[in-house]
Amino acid sequence: MSTVETKLAELGLSLPEVVPPLAAYQPAVQSGPYVYTAGQLPMVDGKLPVTGKVGAEVTAEEAKELARTCALNALAAVKSVAGDLDRIARVVKVVGFVASAPDFTGQPGVLNGASELLAEVLGDKGVHARSAVGVAVLPLDAPVEVEIQVELTQA
Repeated sequence: MSTVETKLAELGLSLPEVVPPLAAYQPAVQSGPYVYTAGQLPMVDGKLPVTGKVGAEVTAEEAKELARTCALNALAAVKSVAGDLDRIARVVKVVGFVASAPDFTGQPGVLNGASELLAEVLGDKGVHARSAVGVAVLPLDAPVEVEIQVELTQA
């Protein structure tokens, strides 16, 4: 088990199976030393635990937890192409989308769920640049979607 996966276990988490694509794309691709993930929904065992808009059917606190799940799914996607999460030199960028009720403006707080998980698991390597974007709707009526870009060390 990698050091990263050991840290996940210490946090009471385990790396899930990679979420299969919903359309014509790959969950993650590597280009040079970088891995780019597709947008990861908060799927758990192949299902969305919650659907709807944040600030309406979904609370900001629920959405923050869902963003953590998205980040965990993104790490699984990274591992699927990198082979070992210990190869992560740093998380470069996180982009998060929040399906938001018209008056909801707390997207950064929601995306803290993903950012905080990456920092907990990877330490300084998990600190990153980030965009938090409110959108009208996401695939499958998911409340949140997260993609990450990581730099790898040499194999």
